[in-house]
Amino acid sequence: MRITLAQISPKLNRSNLGDIVDIIKSVKESSDLIVFPELSLSGYMLQDKLSEDAWSLQELEELKELSKDIDIVVGAAFRGKSHFRNAALYFSNGEFISRHNKVHLPNYGMFEEARYFESGDVFESFIVREKRVSMVVCEDLWHKNVHHDLIQQNPDMIIVLVASPARGFSDDGLAIQMQWYDIIKTVSLECSAKLIFVNRVGFEDGLGFWGGSCTVDSLGNINNQQENFKKIIKTVEV
Repeated sequence: MRITLAQISPKLNRSNLGDIVDIIKSVKESSDLIVFPELSLSGYMLQDKLSEDAWSLQELEELKELSKDIDIVVGAAFRGKSHFRNAALYFSNGEFISRHNKVHLPNYGMFEEARYFESGDVFESFIVREKRVSMVVCEDLWHKNVHHDLIQQNPDMIIVLVASPARGFSDDGLAIQMQWYDIIKTVSLECSAKLIFVNRVGFEDGLGFWGGSCTVDSLGNINNQQENFKKIIKTVEV
């Protein structure tokens, strides 16, 4: 399966949809699936802009149409009837297939997600291309109960959308990156599943995001690791 890791730097406005559409069009003939990071349609530090910049499904018809040629996973601030969600969206074969609402919303230190978003309450999997797929968003994967839920779902592939700020610089590397890689290797092994990890890059309101997107095989080996701090659109074989 050919998978495109879209390690991009979303802006804090609605122009991200146009940028994402252009990227999809550039790879749709050579890739089966493209994965974008957490909140890739919206930018991360939305705060009070959330009410004007969140997306409804009706506004994403162009992604549905493009998914006739390539499966698409994007992160979005998603507008409900009376709330907003931090969501991962999966489009395939011209249809909207699944949405995962981020369950664990960080609300400490630099993070204020629980102030603006309503949390999800369930982890589900779905069948696409004859494979069972699970999606999680960033902080979700730092909770052991989520690992247990994933093990029960028994997915063939786990897609992880991330917006992780860089912290813990040292001569040995980036501490947060090493922590993340330990987690995704563990989850792949626990579930005997392939894992797609896509983290954003760029700066927002003093936060710098590190990237390092990669794939992990079912034996817990990290493959196709992308360079840190650079926008990279790369198609790999998984």
